[in-house]
Amino acid sequence: MTKEFDFLPDLPKSDLDDRTFAELVNECLLRIPRYCPEWTNYNPSDPGVTLIELFAWLTDQMLMRFNQVPRRNYVAFLELLGIRLQAPAPSQTEVTFYLSASLPETYIIPAGSEVATVRTEDEEAIVFSTDQPLAIAKPRIAHLLAAPTTEFQPEAFRDLLRDVWTEDSQEDWTGQEIALFMSDPPQPNNCFYMVFDGDQPIDGNVIAIKFKGESATTTGINPHNPPRYWEAWDGYGWQPVLLKDSDDRTRGFSFSELANEGTNPLQGVEVILHLPLNWNVSQFSTYRGRWLRCSYVEPIGNQAGYSRSPHIIGMSARAIGGTVTVTQCQAIFDEVVGESNGKSGQVFYLLNKPVLPRTEHEYLLITPPVGFPQLWHEVSNFSESGSNDLHYVLDSTSGMIQFGPFVQTPNYQSQHTLQRMRLQGEPMQRIVPDATNAIALNSESNQTAASRSSGHQYGAVPPKGSIIQMVKYRTGGGSRGNVQRGAIQITKNAIPYVASLTNHLSACNGTDAESLDEAAIRVPKMLKTRDRAVNQADFEYLTLVVGEGAVARVLCISAKKKEDAGIVKLLIVPRIRTEGIEQGQGIAPEQFALTPQLSDRILNYLDERKMLGVQIRLEPPQYVGVCVQTEITLESTYSNPQVQQDIIHKLKIMLYRFLNPITGGVQGQGWEFGRPVYASDIVKILQNVQGVRFLGTVQLFELRYENGEWVRRLAPQPIIDPSPTGLICSWRSPHFRSSHVINVL
Repeated sequence: MTKEFDFLPDLPKSDLDDRTFAELVNECLLRIPRYCPEWTNYNPSDPGVTLIELFAWLTDQMLMRFNQVPRRNYVAFLELLGIRLQAPAPSQTEVTFYLSASLPETYIIPAGSEVATVRTEDEEAIVFSTDQPLAIAKPRIAHLLAAPTTEFQPEAFRDLLRDVWTEDSQEDWTGQEIALFMSDPPQPNNCFYMVFDGDQPIDGNVIAIKFKGESATTTGINPHNPPRYWEAWDGYGWQPVLLKDSDDRTRGFSFSELANEGTNPLQGVEVILHLPLNWNVSQFSTYRGRWLRCSYVEPIGNQAGYSRSPHIIGMSARAIGGTVTVTQCQAIFDEVVGESNGKSGQVFYLLNKPVLPRTEHEYLLITPPVGFPQLWHEVSNFSESGSNDLHYVLDSTSGMIQFGPFVQTPNYQSQHTLQRMRLQGEPMQRIVPDATNAIALNSESNQTAASRSSGHQYGAVPPKGSIIQMVKYRTGGGSRGNVQRGAIQITKNAIPYVASLTNHLSACNGTDAESLDEAAIRVPKMLKTRDRAVNQADFEYLTLVVGEGAVARVLCISAKKKEDAGIVKLLIVPRIRTEGIEQGQGIAPEQFALTPQLSDRILNYLDERKMLGVQIRLEPPQYVGVCVQTEITLESTYSNPQVQQDIIHKLKIMLYRFLNPITGGVQGQGWEFGRPVYASDIVKILQNVQGVRFLGTVQLFELRYENGEWVRRLAPQPIIDPSPTGLICSWRSPHFRSSHVINVL
């Protein structure tokens, strides 16, 4: 049975045949005396009447199908509007390559290098390709600086290397013993900065920093839970770079503890850091380079703090790998799709589909029988193509390549018939009785002009015998590419010096091809907007369109002040990864920073579609952090300490899911703009967890950025009452690493 579009407007419909079941039965009964007069007993119990009712029911079913518009016709209506189903979108992630050994010179892994998941008996390997070249260089430490506080843009430093340490030919630093933190004993927020030479292309590199220290320098911390935090400045904010605690083999610079385990700290112990993909060169005060810092954070709970500043006598750095973005795709080169027959509207198909959006190096090359190869250009349609324009259309979903059609004018058929009659030598008067017109049509010049005016060619036609070749295209996409972290493990082609590889983040943003139902929902929005931005809904819809998945949510707010007249403000929430939520980590507001690339793309797209004189401003929402503190009583059967910790961890994950701008809120589609948080919201979330018997008083604290630092304060009732542009956010940061404090009574 044909599926109906229940989401379409329920407009009055006129049926092609409006007869009902009862009317069909009565019509048959009325025909009995005429066609079968001997049949006189046709009451409902008669077998013949049963057959009439059966065939009336079958006819009624056919009429119901007949009165419906088939899906095939609906597709044809969409095609008349120029609507195409959107092709699948490829998933993306980051892959880290680990080298077999450190290299003395810069090593480059080229763009387009293919990596894949492991092939199994049930599933084929999923192929990913690197988006850009990855340069793995030799890092050089230029400065080691100490600061009393962790400022967003630091200005005051103390140079720890000047006149104390020297750099040898291998770019290793050594000298007399120095303290890493400015105070001794250190105070929370003390930090030290490592500035790397900006001339080395070490963006996205995985570096191992070796620290050498004395075994007698006890620091008083728990080496398995050190209160330190590694970050790198990417030009817009400080990003965490320590992937896991086990990568800090110094254990928070606990050299004495390492000596007790048999490790010689004088030979050096390494910290492995995964640097940001865009590690920009920046300048703070008089120092310029790539910035890395380690800060002493406030100890939490039973975590021990530093009783003495760590001391080191040497340090060095080396690159052991690098990280690059990858896209789920496979490149196909120099595919011959066919040979031209010289006719208009030719259609060819690529061997692989779907086809990803083309880049500047992906195009069609046509080699005519005589002459040089021609580079043809892809267009969305032929509406503005002339007869000499080397244009073609490529459908990403089906892989269909189409050349320009020849569109006939209303008098084309008669003109074509007259021309054929003339070529066959038959008298034109048989077709055109008017002698004057016949004489005119017999003229050679008039015949040619008539033939030329009888239609229009949209786009050039490849000459007959031309070889049609797709120089390059990429195929891939779909939700199957959203693989879990650690799934990408092998290379399709051998890459020298690479010992292993993996994806530390799950792949995301892969979507299947658009269905007809989804297109039916999208088309009314598109027709309403008409590719122009006038009202608030237009700006929001077009921003999501140009974002291509990079924009999670957008809110357009109108001007409320006279001085803001003519200004359109768009509050953008970028789409970021949320895997940390399942690990008990929230989303820091710094991660929602709008990159200049995305801002420029949105502004350039909207500038072409807004009204003259309108100014567009992109701003972040006012993020309001939330801390939850409560006490719970568990059922008596949950007395095992490990089980209790598992329940607490589960409760924190539920809170992180609920209190975030991407997947939070009541509907699970992101926290609503301006919606406050009430204690009842938290109670409803926590009391449904298995094992929780009783909840104590729920206290909510708000976190706001004031005077260059985050301030935590107890919030009044209602718990959080942000502005209409506010967004609730709960996160794990170096200063509030445990945003949700839950204790078992």
